[in-house]
Amino acid sequence: MKELSAQDRWEQRTQRPLLALAVAFALAYAVPIVDSDASPAVAVACTAVEWTVWGSFAVDYLVRLLLVRHRKEFVRTHWLDLCAVILPILQPLRLLRLVATLTLVGRRARMASQIQLTTYVGGAVIGLLMFGSLAVLSVERESPNGNIKTLGDAVWWSFTTMTTVGYGDHAPTTGMGRILAVGLMLSGIALLGVVTANIAAWFISRFEKDDVEERRQTAAIEALTEEVRALRAEVAALSGVREIVRPPAPGVAEEHAR
Repeated sequence: MKELSAQDRWEQRTQRPLLALAVAFALAYAVPIVDSDASPAVAVACTAVEWTVWGSFAVDYLVRLLLVRHRKEFVRTHWLDLCAVILPILQPLRLLRLVATLTLVGRRARMASQIQLTTYVGGAVIGLLMFGSLAVLSVERESPNGNIKTLGDAVWWSFTTMTTVGYGDHAPTTGMGRILAVGLMLSGIALLGVVTANIAAWFISRFEKDDVEERRQTAAIEALTEEVRALRAEVAALSGVREIVRPPAPGVAEEHAR
């Protein structure tokens, strides 16, 4: 059995703690938006949790970088992780911390072999719906001409946007809200494509499996048929030999002697 590298062992050990931190980030991000009347202390605590989670992912990236031998190759192949780590530093906006954390969580989740594609896609859909709703509500709630004022409006808008239905009853009016809309539309199209491809691949694999099983059974039947034919031929040959070597009856022998 091939021994795991130091990087692989680190990723296995930190996968669950980082996912737990991501859940904590989701709660910290959601609380001030859902409860707009939250006290300043709650808002400060939530901001501290967000930065702590982002810092944990940044430390994780640095540790993985130190554990690999070819660091330039690691940076080149993990450039999206690096961008997600640097992004909140360049502009400390809550929305950028959200994008960075989602990116890092997605990158680490894809590294886990036990997470199936369907589970990942389902989690991505739920995550985009939740965070898209919260993000658009945070930028549209205070807009004078906005019509997304409640969490229900935001969830409905996110769902119709991701599915590319677009009823038009709710729409963002700010620049940031429209950027979020573009991101959700592109993400929705991509996820729907992945789901469709996954379902098609499942049906194809089932048909191929049934076809292979049918061919196997047909080959087995043909082999049994040939074996039965060979046995019949052998039995017929043995029966002919017995007829030839069978001794005549006693009366017939005496008649021939006379």
